Amino acid sequence: MAPAKNQQNSAAAERAAAPVLADPGDGAVVPIAGDPAGVSPVGAGRRRADAQRNIAAILDSALAHLASGPEVNMVEIARTAGVGRVTLYSHFPSKEALVDAAVAHAIDRAGAALDAVDLDQGSAREALARLAASSWQILSQYRQLMVAGQRHLGPARLRAHHDQALDRVDRLIARGQAEQDIRTDLPREWLVTTFYALLHAAAEEVNAARLDPARAGDVVAATVVSALTP
Repeated sequence: MAPAKNQQNSAAAERAAAPVLADPGDGAVVPIAGDPAGVSPVGAGRRRADAQRNIAAILDSALAHLASGPEVNMVEIARTAGVGRVTLYSHFPSKEALVDAAVAHAIDRAGAALDAVDLDQGSAREALARLAASSWQILSQYRQLMVAGQRHLGPARLRAHHDQALDRVDRLIARGQAEQDIRTDLPREWLVTTFYALLHAAAEEVNAARLDPARAGDVVAATVVSALTP
């Protein structure tokens, strides 16, 4: 009988030492009995996947919410995303943090769309007009988000978010200056800033109902070309 009892004790010990996986929610740590780290690789991977899905849902909800106005309603954004307020605040502890991430998310989307604009075909002047028109089409979708960005992040941080997106403008202007299609009497950096400022000024004018949205794309393209070319 002693061997049988020892086997039972051994089996019980093995069950006690086996991983105990909790069913984690987003942000939960999954303890494992007998694991010094206290975290299951499987559970941790599931937690990361849950977190990524929640972040994506929150950012999509924020962009949809901010398409209609610049007010940041954290409760409504969480509800639309299908997450609780605790989950939202665990990822974005403030309105500033959420707006910052939403702006970055929108600019990533814009960059993917602008990659499709052919800036090598034709003259630099023609490419500049195409880029300005395409940039406006994208920016017009996020006009209210940019207002929220100004309020919660400030102009310097908002401008910094656009640095990578503006690299394509810088390259096009450099090409145009080399080909004498774009003015060379002003620094290239200033011309990039002018491009950025004109687009965002147009967004402010549309928001204030001083510029017809139906004409804004043509107005922006014509103004940018006029300002940046000889």
